[in-house]
Amino acid sequence: MKFKKIAACLSAAALTLTGCSGLPRERDLSYTDTLFDTVISVRIYDNADEDILKGCEALCKKYDSMFSNKIADSEISQINNAGGTPVEVSDDTIKLLKKGIYYGNMSNGAFDITIGTVSDLWDFKSETPSVPDAAAIAEAVSHVNYKNVIIKDNTVRLQDAQAKLDVGAIAKGFIADRLKEYLEDNGITHALINLGGNVLAMGNKLDGSDYNIGIQKPFDESGTPITSVKIADKSIVTSGTYQRYFEQDGKIYHHILDARTGYPCENTLSSVTIITDSSLTADAMSTTCFLLGYDKAANMINQLDNVDAVFVTTDNKVIYSKNFQHK
Repeated sequence: MKFKKIAACLSAAALTLTGCSGLPRERDLSYTDTLFDTVISVRIYDNADEDILKGCEALCKKYDSMFSNKIADSEISQINNAGGTPVEVSDDTIKLLKKGIYYGNMSNGAFDITIGTVSDLWDFKSETPSVPDAAAIAEAVSHVNYKNVIIKDNTVRLQDAQAKLDVGAIAKGFIADRLKEYLEDNGITHALINLGGNVLAMGNKLDGSDYNIGIQKPFDESGTPITSVKIADKSIVTSGTYQRYFEQDGKIYHHILDARTGYPCENTLSSVTIITDSSLTADAMSTTCFLLGYDKAANMINQLDNVDAVFVTTDNKVIYSKNFQHK
């Protein structure tokens, strides 16, 4: 069980770096860490000072300490533990939560940042994971409603005192965008930011070619890509059932939880990959589209400018969004 989950994570990380060889540089500046419940890396291909990487590290650790609902004194945890009283937080946390509310509205509640009461019940990292008690799930679902997040200036209050925020479906995208802004401010034009499979490419490779990003074949522990896409100056994020899961009584339970039922979302999809300019948009939209299911998601994507999608169905069929441009 444990091996399946680790293999999936490692192969996903490897796939995101497909096609990065051939860069005309003896040594790339890179920072690797384990934050946000995953392995992350930032690679700079321009000539740059080591201090810039230290700045990336500081930013990553700062945001992890602010946004993680597993860290007791994070701003998200402070809101969760306030019993419904207002909590003053940073501008970044306000921006993140407002984006979460935006995608809640866009998806008519399919995307919900108050999923925390439910996600707390599902432990996909346990040595012996199991399906939570049905009554506990039902109780948790009764406290999921993003409309209970009340923001006034820099204070946040949960109208339902038992509600819990979990911004895991949007935080890595927000952080990747902040890292890009920081690197741009320091004159960097060629870099690859990879926050556990949330990949943001700054520019293209130094030899002028695009990055070739593999999309993993669901549940294939060899790391074989089912397809790949070429990107430059874009973000690409995949949400898939194979990324964190366990099996019980012959049924697979994955980490993309349905806010309406409290159980893993069930539809005809194994993964959704979004390619667009903003990592936050790609992060939120990959989860949103998975939760909506193929028909609703494809219809929504086809109406958006500059947002492409790659859907992989449960029978491993690859479907590209209507306006997807293959390079």
